[in-house]
Amino acid sequence: MARITAYDFTIFYFAGRKVMKQFMYKSFKTEFAGRPLEIETGKFAELAGGAVMVRYGETCVLSTATMSAKPREGIDFFPLSVDFEEKLYSVGRIPGGFTRREGKPSEKAVLVSRVIDRPIRPLFPKDLRNDVSVVNTVMSVDQDFSPEVAAMIGTSIALTISDIPWNGPIGGISVGLVDGEIVLMPDAEQRAKSDLQLTVASSEKKVVMIEAGANEVDDDTMLKAIMAGHEEINKSLIPFIKQIQAEIGKPKFSFPSMEVDHDLFEAIQNKYTEQVKFALDTDDKNVREERLQPIKDAIHAEFDEQYPDKAAMIDECIYKLQKFIVRRWLLDEQKRVDGRGMDEMRPLAAEVGLLPRVHGSGLFTRGQTQVMTITTLGPVSDSQKLDGIDEEETKRYMHHYNFPAYSVGETKASRGPGRREIGHGALAQRALEPVIPPVEEFPYAIRLVSEVLSSNGSTSQASICGSTLSLMDAGVPIKSPVAGISCGLITEGDRWMTMVDIQGLEDFFGDMDFKVGGTHKGITAIQMDLKIDGLTPEIIKDAFAKTHKARDYILDEIMLKAIPEPRPTVNKYAPKMLNYKVPVDKIREVIGTGGKVIQKLCADFEVKIDIDEEGNVFICGQDLEKAQNCVAMIKAITSPPEVGAIYKGKVVRIMNFGAFVEIAPGKDGMVHISELENRRVEKVEDVVSIGDEIIVKVLEIDNQGKIRLSRKAALAEIEAKKKNG
Repeated sequence: MARITAYDFTIFYFAGRKVMKQFMYKSFKTEFAGRPLEIETGKFAELAGGAVMVRYGETCVLSTATMSAKPREGIDFFPLSVDFEEKLYSVGRIPGGFTRREGKPSEKAVLVSRVIDRPIRPLFPKDLRNDVSVVNTVMSVDQDFSPEVAAMIGTSIALTISDIPWNGPIGGISVGLVDGEIVLMPDAEQRAKSDLQLTVASSEKKVVMIEAGANEVDDDTMLKAIMAGHEEINKSLIPFIKQIQAEIGKPKFSFPSMEVDHDLFEAIQNKYTEQVKFALDTDDKNVREERLQPIKDAIHAEFDEQYPDKAAMIDECIYKLQKFIVRRWLLDEQKRVDGRGMDEMRPLAAEVGLLPRVHGSGLFTRGQTQVMTITTLGPVSDSQKLDGIDEEETKRYMHHYNFPAYSVGETKASRGPGRREIGHGALAQRALEPVIPPVEEFPYAIRLVSEVLSSNGSTSQASICGSTLSLMDAGVPIKSPVAGISCGLITEGDRWMTMVDIQGLEDFFGDMDFKVGGTHKGITAIQMDLKIDGLTPEIIKDAFAKTHKARDYILDEIMLKAIPEPRPTVNKYAPKMLNYKVPVDKIREVIGTGGKVIQKLCADFEVKIDIDEEGNVFICGQDLEKAQNCVAMIKAITSPPEVGAIYKGKVVRIMNFGAFVEIAPGKDGMVHISELENRRVEKVEDVVSIGDEIIVKVLEIDNQGKIRLSRKAALAEIEAKKKNG
C-alpha cells in the first residue's frame, strides 16, 4: 500500500481580507480486485465524526459517520440510520419532474442503504443508545466501478477512523459468474452477461452479509463465489483499513452502559421463568400473547414501585427472559416453541385462482403466515420508468410487497411502503426474475403485488411461493417454479445450530435469518440478516443444504400439486398481446406522418401499439381477433404488395374509369371498372362508394410501383376455395 501525505491550504475571504486555513490532507492508495482504490481524508466534511472520499476508477462516494453527543432518552434500541444518496449530477443528468431536483430515495437507493446497514449494525455495542447517522453521497459514477461497493467500503472506513464505538472494520465486494468463471468486481460489460449478482461483506474472520440474485446457480458454486469475495476482502481491504486507522483513527467514545440492572433481571428470572416457559410453549401466536400479557402485568405490579421510572428497563428484562428461554430450548434441548423438529417445516398450503376478475392469484400459507400475490399483465409501455444513477431505464417486471398492520394484529394506520416493504418486494422480484420469460416470448409488462394477510415469520419467502403460484395461474410461461425458505441460527461460543423455516419468535430471538429462493436446479436469490459478528463457511454450507432440501419439498409436495404447470393461455380478463418485428427502416411507415398511421390503426382495431427502436411492435387489445387483424395490417404496411395476394382494402377515391382502394395505410391501387364485377358495370358508383371495404386481388405491379387490383378476381378465387373445401 502506498500512502501520500500532504499539508494543504484553502484560501477564502472574510471581511474583505484574504484568509488562509491549513488542514491535514491524506491520501491512502491500494489495489482492490486488481484496480486502484484511493481514500482521501482531511479535506471534506471536517465536522463529521468520520469522513472519507472513496475514489474507485472515476466513481467517487463521500462517506460520513456521525454520532450524537448524548443518548436518546426513553428508547430500548440502538438508533442507527444509513442513507445512500443518489445524485443525478454524478451521471451528468438533470432530474425529471417539475422541480428538477432529487426527491425521495429511489427503491435502488433504499435497497443499497439496507445492504450497507445489515453488515455494520451487529458490530455496534448492543447497549449503545446514541444516534448514529451514516450518509453516503454518490458524487461521480463510473459504471465499471460499483458505487454501492465504494459506499460500503467508505462506510467501514468512516466508522473505523471515527470516535464512534464499533467493532469493525469490514469490507465489501461484488462477485459475478461469467461463462462459468468467478469474477471479482465485474465491470458493466461483465455484469450484463453474468449469471450471478452477489454482494459479500466480511470482517477479518467471518462473512457478515450476503445479498445475491442468480440465474439458478448451484449451492457449491455459490459458496465458492462467496468465499472468493471473502478472501479478496481479507487480502486487500481489511489490512488497508487497519493501516488507515493506525495512522489517523480517533480514540473511541466512552458511553454510559444501558444494560439492564442485573439484580432486577435475576429477580424476575427466578420468579417467573416457569410461567414464561408455559406461555411461550405453543404454536399459536395469539395464544402466546394472551398467556404473556398477565405475566407482564404481574411483573410490573411487583417491580414498578421498587424501580420507579424504570418501566422500559422492566420491559427489557421481560424480553431478555423470553430470549434466554427460547435460546436454551434450541441449544440444549433442540426444542422449538411450536414443537417441531429442527429441520421440520410448519404446515404448508397452496391455492390458486381465488379472485375472479384479476389476471392471476396465488395464496401460500406457512403456519400462521399467509401471503396472497396478485398478477396484473399489461402492455410493455406500462413498464416502470426509472430515474437513477445506473444504466437501467425501465423495469418490465415489477414486484410490490405490502405489510398491513392487521397482519400482526395491530391497528397502525397505513403510511405507504417503508424500507422493509421495499426490501422484501425487491427480494421476491430478484428471486423470480431469472424465470420470467423474455419480452420476445411473452410481450407483457408484469406487476405482482404480495399482500401479507397474516404474519408469523418468513413473509418474504411466502411471497416468493405465492408469486410463483400467481404467475402460473395468470398463464405466464415461467421457465421453472421458484420457492423460498429461511434458515435460522443459534450460537453460543463455538456451539451453533441451524433450524429451517423459522417463525417470528425464532427470528426475533435468534442470530440469523438466512433467506434463500430458488428452483430445483439452483439458487435465484439470497438475503442474509445477522445479529452476530458473522458466519463461518461451515454454517453457510449447512444453511444451503437445508434450504435446498426444504424448497424441493415445498415445490414438489405443495406448490406443484396446486398447479403443476402454467396455464396454457392468459386469463380471459387479461389483455391479449401480440408482437411483430418490422425492419428498422419501416418503423416510420408504421408510425406515419405525425403519428397518423399508428393512431388510425389503434382506432380501427381498438388496440394499443408500442414500437421500440429495434422494430419490435407490441399490439395490446382485449379482442384477440382484432389484434390479429392489426398485425396483418402492419405486415401489409411494411411488406411490399405481392402479385396474386388478396387484401381487404377501403375505397378512397372514385373516378369514371374505376376506384382507388387503399390496401394498407399509404398504399393504394386502382380497380378498373371492368374488374369490379363479373358483369358489365355502367357506373362505378353502382358497385362501390367511398369508404366501402372490399376484397381485392393484386394483378400487377408496374416498374413505377403502381398497383393494379381486381375485385372480380378476388371474389372468384374466394368462391373457388369455398367449393373446393
